[in-house]
Amino acid sequence: MSELHRNSPAEGEEERLGFVHENLEGWIPSVSTDAEIREALEKAFDYRGDLTITLKSGQKVEGYLFDRKIKGPSLSECFVRLMLKDGGEKVSIAYSDVAALAFTGRDTAAGKSFAAWVKRYNEKKAAGETNIGIEAESLE
Repeated sequence: MSELHRNSPAEGEEERLGFVHENLEGWIPSVSTDAEIREALEKAFDYRGDLTITLKSGQKVEGYLFDRKIKGPSLSECFVRLMLKDGGEKVSIAYSDVAALAFTGRDTAAGKSFAAWVKRYNEKKAAGETNIGIEAESLE
């Protein structure tokens, strides 16, 4: 049986539930090749904070990446959609227009995984706390 389906972890063993949420906050990936652009924008899609994209024109666009469309093999056929930080307007940006990318906003999902919740729950239970339900923490 896989680690994920065990009934109880061994004493002192790290929880293996959920998944590791990669800390990308502040990361400025290299986007010098097609593969690097694709990889960085894929990670950006899973990121729960604002990004700053510098276009080849020099313009900087800051906002939340909420969608991507991969329509073909060339970068000019692939797009990300951002909700702009100032005003919520939605814009599309072709992968081929990306000159630089920075993960500039706070990642609201960092530390909010199920594994982190289980760890906090077990700590409270071990400390003798009662009425420790399954309420989620606020993302803010």
